[in-house]
Amino acid sequence: MSDKTEKNTDKTKIESFESAMAELSRLVAQLEEGELPLEASITAYQRGVELVRYCTAQLEKVDRQIEVLDKEMLKPFEPDSATESK
Repeated sequence: MSDKTEKNTDKTKIESFESAMAELSRLVAQLEEGELPLEASITAYQRGVELVRYCTAQLEKVDRQIEVLDKEMLKPFEPDSATESK
């Protein structure tokens, strides 16, 4: 297993959504290259699943926060005459 693959797949703590997406992108690129040995590919795939689950959970959390913030404030957009003339 290469050092780069070990560094990417041995991380258990995910720092942020952005770092998870960056790591996931690197893993996908490595897997698509097809140069990783079988065991390294499986490890990378497992890490990818962890990252996808984390990102999905983060997006769902943010979506719920937005719903709370926008609750009862969402209504169809109706431009007023001031914005139409601009």
